[in-house]
Amino acid sequence: MLYHKTGLPEESEMVMCTVTNVQHNSVFVKLDEYGIDGLIHISEISPGRIRNIRDFVKEGKKVVCKVLRVNKERGQVDLSLRRVNETQRRQKVDEIKQEQKAEKIVEHVAQVMKKDFEKLYNEITKEVFKDYDNLYTFFIDIVNDDVSLSEYDIDKKVVEELTNLVKQRLKPAKVSIKGVLKLTSYAPNGVEIIKESIKKSLIDKNIEVKYLGAGKFDINVTALDYKEAEALLDKSTKAILEFINKNNGHGEFFREK
Repeated sequence: MLYHKTGLPEESEMVMCTVTNVQHNSVFVKLDEYGIDGLIHISEISPGRIRNIRDFVKEGKKVVCKVLRVNKERGQVDLSLRRVNETQRRQKVDEIKQEQKAEKIVEHVAQVMKKDFEKLYNEITKEVFKDYDNLYTFFIDIVNDDVSLSEYDIDKKVVEELTNLVKQRLKPAKVSIKGVLKLTSYAPNGVEIIKESIKKSLIDKNIEVKYLGAGKFDINVTALDYKEAEALLDKSTKAILEFINKNNGHGEFFREK
């Protein structure tokens, strides 16, 4: 994979790592996207007592970790494996797979045009990464006609070949995230207040709310990527909770892991 981030990761960022060295009380890893080393203390491997650290990690294994602390002076990164839930792990794995898919498209164009793959990749990303964090998101915007490669300083023949292949190979695949709302109202017109609060959640056509019973509602958000889905879910649930709390009620939101 050619995709590479510069500098150091941010605290709480999810990073893909390769285990390089397993010791008695700690695990050393390489942060794949940054090309730097990180450390996972045994206490951050898994909840509960660990008898054998190798039951959880082995050299060469790929793991998704959460960045706990970054010492910029020393370039030291402390990581956690146990603080990554299944949803976060799946999202990161999907993100890496998507970027690999984007790179494969560039590689195919390089083969067709008899160009060096790495050189072509760098020529394209030098321009694209001025506006985008990764290549896959840019390609999806091309599929949706939100942007054009011709807007960038890239060889016209490459633009034509790459645009055609991107539109052939990629479809705007959607992701879904959801959670459960628990709503209670003590007002005489409590039922109407709850109904009105649910209406506040429907800020986008890709948000769906279903009644589960006993004051519980399933809320599902669909979007082109997890970042957009998370933003919609956050905005929607906040609108519901603010409304019901202002109207003599109580609301709670539980995110599905």
